[in-house]
Amino acid sequence: MKFIDTAKIKISSGKGGNGVVAWRREKFEPRGGPAGGDGGRGGSVYIEADENFGTLLDFKYRSIYKAGCGQNGGSKNMTGKTGEDLILKVPVGTVIKDASNHEIIADLVFNKQKVMVAEGGRGGRGNSHFTTSTRQSPHFCEPGEPAIERELELELKLIAEVGIVGIPNAGKSTLISVISSAKPKIADYPFTTLVPNLGVVKKPDGDGFVVADIPGLIKGSSQGIGLGHEFIRHIERTKLLIHIIDGAGANGTDPLEAYKTIQEELKAYDEILIKKKQMLVINKSDLLPEKDLEKLKNEFKKKKLDPIFISAATKKNIDVLLNKLFTMLEKYSKKEEIEVHEYYDPHAKDHGLSEFSVYKEKKNYYVEGKKVDGLISVTDLRDYQSVAHLMRVLKSMGIFTELEKSGAEEGDVVYISGVQFEYSPETMVMC
Repeated sequence: MKFIDTAKIKISSGKGGNGVVAWRREKFEPRGGPAGGDGGRGGSVYIEADENFGTLLDFKYRSIYKAGCGQNGGSKNMTGKTGEDLILKVPVGTVIKDASNHEIIADLVFNKQKVMVAEGGRGGRGNSHFTTSTRQSPHFCEPGEPAIERELELELKLIAEVGIVGIPNAGKSTLISVISSAKPKIADYPFTTLVPNLGVVKKPDGDGFVVADIPGLIKGSSQGIGLGHEFIRHIERTKLLIHIIDGAGANGTDPLEAYKTIQEELKAYDEILIKKKQMLVINKSDLLPEKDLEKLKNEFKKKKLDPIFISAATKKNIDVLLNKLFTMLEKYSKKEEIEVHEYYDPHAKDHGLSEFSVYKEKKNYYVEGKKVDGLISVTDLRDYQSVAHLMRVLKSMGIFTELEKSGAEEGDVVYISGVQFEYSPETMVMC
């Protein structure tokens, strides 16, 4: 399966259903009365971490997702059907960002952890809600709240306690295959590993931990050179790193130079990475004559480094490596059980109802906005009472004030959602 660790998607919640204007038409009820039902709430969009998913592959082939819309209200005070929620499943370790400003919305690091990224629109109220002692027969209702549309960036960072890093062909894949149950592709040419490999290492007490083989890094990886730069992000979550080096130089790189290259790339990508606890491992020691092996040990000792010399292919000193690895991990206090909380994103509830624009084009004025469009859609423009209610709402929103600031005067033409009105400081009438 192809490994995909980034994706960009567009999501939309469901629009709330409109309320309706309706009247009781029942036998023995001569006076009737308003009986318009409320619109149903639109469905919301959630993103939830699921341990059964390993990549963001599905989001590469489909990038637009919409929740169900609420149905309009009905007569006899019947409420419209609620729109169906949409829950998008992503791998554990997925970071969700707002594509407009790249701000992090949520970092889903636990199974079943989720965040609502777009709230469904509330259903509009039917005319039965607007009766008063002086207004017994309201001819108007409310529109449903509009949908929320957003563009999101998804980025997967693997959840592993130990990360294995090194330049290409240092033996990372062989090592992870020896210490865990992982079965990565192994060969003697650079860039064999094109995706991070995960394996579980079993401890003597039966417990275990996840180790990740990060694709080979080369000089300039932090600036986007080679393949490894795409995967450095996966090192960020690890507790410690195993830095493996080809001691025999079979990959054409001097061991000390290989060590320097990786340290520089980690530091260039993020200062935090270079501060992580590291275990230095010199691989392929079985290929070195005893004299060259001692010389290499002395060279690392001069740098005040104390590597473990192994051979992943022959399993030489693998038990020493594992014992040291277990000891290092035990020094980290076990994570306390953290309650899987649900993230709150304030932007997920911003339906843009307070937003509108007023502008002048030639001699006419134009008013646009989500709420304005909704109000026009449910207003019976042939009914004086309905239009009067519309004007009261527009005035309360500040639209009359903005028109005045823009220079509108008595008798000027104002287009509201494409409908032509004649402006007056107190009200507007259809032309």
